[in-house]
Amino acid sequence: MEIETLTRKWGNSIAIIIPSRIVDQEKIKENQEVIVKVEKKKVLLVKDVFGKFPQLRKWSAQELKDEARAGWLSKSDREREEEWKRKNK
Repeated sequence: MEIETLTRKWGNSIAIIIPSRIVDQEKIKENQEVIVKVEKKKVLLVKDVFGKFPQLRKWSAQELKDEARAGWLSKSDREREEEWKRKNK
């Protein structure tokens, strides 16, 4: 099982808190030994994904914006936009 949690200062050490839902699910008890895999969360930067999606290169900037916008607009807004595009071709 993998969880994401924050570290906390505890004296001179660093502690983590296991969420109660995980404690209940895994039936973890106080003073019980557990194994924790420690791995820093990697921050994803734009440079890390730049060029990773070559199929997007065939789209123009306007097509990319239209695709992104499609999820934001209501159905009536999309219909109005399509009607405007048909009239202005």
